[in-house]
Amino acid sequence: ALSVRRAALLPPPGAPGDPAGQELPVESRPFASYGSVLLVSLPRPLRAGQLLTLEVDYEVGEGPGVCWLAPEQTAGKQKPYMYTQGQAVLNRSFFPGFDTPSVKCTYSATVKVPEGFTAVMSATSWEKQKDNTFVFKMSQPIPSYLIALAVGDIVSADVGPRSRVWAEPCLIEAAKKEYDGVIEEFLTVGEKLFGPYVWGRYDILFMPPSFPFGGMENPCLTFVTPCLLAGDRSLVDVIIHEISHSWFGNLVTNATWGEFWLNEGFTMYAQRRISTEVYGSAYTCLEAATGRALLRQHMDNTGEDHPLNKLRVVIEPGVNPDDTYNETPYEKGYCFVSYLAHLVGDQSKFDAFLQAYVNQFKFQSITADDALGFFLEYFPELKEKGVDSIPGFEFDRWLNTPGWPPYLPDLSPGEQLMKPAEELAELWAADSLNMEAIEAVDIMAWRTYQLVYFLDRVLQKSPLPEGNVERLSKMYPKISKAQNAELRLRWCQIVLRNNLEAEYSKVKDFLHSQGKQKYTLPLYRAMWGGSEAARALAMETFSATAPQLHVNVQNYVKKILGLAGA
Repeated sequence: ALSVRRAALLPPPGAPGDPAGQELPVESRPFASYGSVLLVSLPRPLRAGQLLTLEVDYEVGEGPGVCWLAPEQTAGKQKPYMYTQGQAVLNRSFFPGFDTPSVKCTYSATVKVPEGFTAVMSATSWEKQKDNTFVFKMSQPIPSYLIALAVGDIVSADVGPRSRVWAEPCLIEAAKKEYDGVIEEFLTVGEKLFGPYVWGRYDILFMPPSFPFGGMENPCLTFVTPCLLAGDRSLVDVIIHEISHSWFGNLVTNATWGEFWLNEGFTMYAQRRISTEVYGSAYTCLEAATGRALLRQHMDNTGEDHPLNKLRVVIEPGVNPDDTYNETPYEKGYCFVSYLAHLVGDQSKFDAFLQAYVNQFKFQSITADDALGFFLEYFPELKEKGVDSIPGFEFDRWLNTPGWPPYLPDLSPGEQLMKPAEELAELWAADSLNMEAIEAVDIMAWRTYQLVYFLDRVLQKSPLPEGNVERLSKMYPKISKAQNAELRLRWCQIVLRNNLEAEYSKVKDFLHSQGKQKYTLPLYRAMWGGSEAARALAMETFSATAPQLHVNVQNYVKKILGLAGA
């Protein structure tokens, strides 16, 4: 994807010498399916700590990390769009560099775009100059995967003292309405819990519908799916997750992708701490229960003892780290951080530890041994007690043994919201429906995660007895006609599990409306595991939507559908 035209060693600033520099021999050597080695031969050996300026002239076209969208793949359908997605190892197709999370650096960029387009980057400063040229600087050191660029017909609106939303013009009003005022609240709580927010601004860019992720925590400018514009602020927890990365992941970073839980497990814990402060523990426990159900589903799919179901994943040479992505580092990681908090036994003491941890390792890349070593040093009384080797809960077992988490945090504060949802699902799974009991439950007041929990239970009990799903669909248009993506996903899964062909169009419409990986892949798996009609729906939908999907997602779907070349 990236071709190098020339490399040169430039004279040190202010020194005499040809400003074009001394041209150097360059060669490309094989490395793995996901990149190659760029070898630049220097004229003489260097001393440790010597600074040099190397200029590499290169060109990039279609690459896995650089996404070029045709106008029809955008929300406005008028102008093309481009964006980059670096995590985990894709930025090597955007610029030559040390593409590993173990190295951090500052960066600057000058980006010239055509008239009528705007460029934005993950940078602490942003300046528009003449000739539609934008200049960016990131003054804090970051790992390569967090460098991001987007160019399109995008405009912005302020939603807080240090925050604005960016989106295509047709989405900007909805974005402003959904996020006005809330971001600052989350940032303030985050700072109170984890220490200063060091990135200056926190802006959000609403991406075109084909963006494959819920969010990408690019510093200063989180990229998010437009699915978050639910119209009722019901999906803001994704934003809380990305904000939490400002401390865990972006400030303190996993040194290798095999210990991704250091980014995601800590971030899930931080997200749920912020959510508890803002929304209370009942709601947060309900959201965490939904996460636990996803982990259960994942482990049932792969088998508990699958090697990916460890917190410390051995990524063999040649294996693409992107292919190891799954729920484990998020939800099992969350359980491990919760276990550490449980060992401490006092929330305010553990909060203080997290602040000290961030302060100790900020702007560094660390291993699990660094993190756990610091934990034991911070709590010498726990170290003395040997908490790292309690039988069944050994730190070593958490890291290196696949399977279900040895410790699960108590989610009982969520019972008051879960119990009614569980009871209602029971009623709908009965052979003869007790309509009186069903009608006595008013779900209009339920928040999104309570409805999600209910639908997860219905899905677990599916296929339901004959005719029940049709009645459920009629009775709750709030669910079967929902615009909220989390509800649409579950409803589509229920339609497929119950083979409700009358509503297949809802599956098709949902897959046409967005290309998020976490929504797209489960639905193709469900279709492919279903009836002949469901398989036909999968093939028809994929052939119509493939061009609007991210290349990684296209390949994963091809794998599910057994299409050649995957």
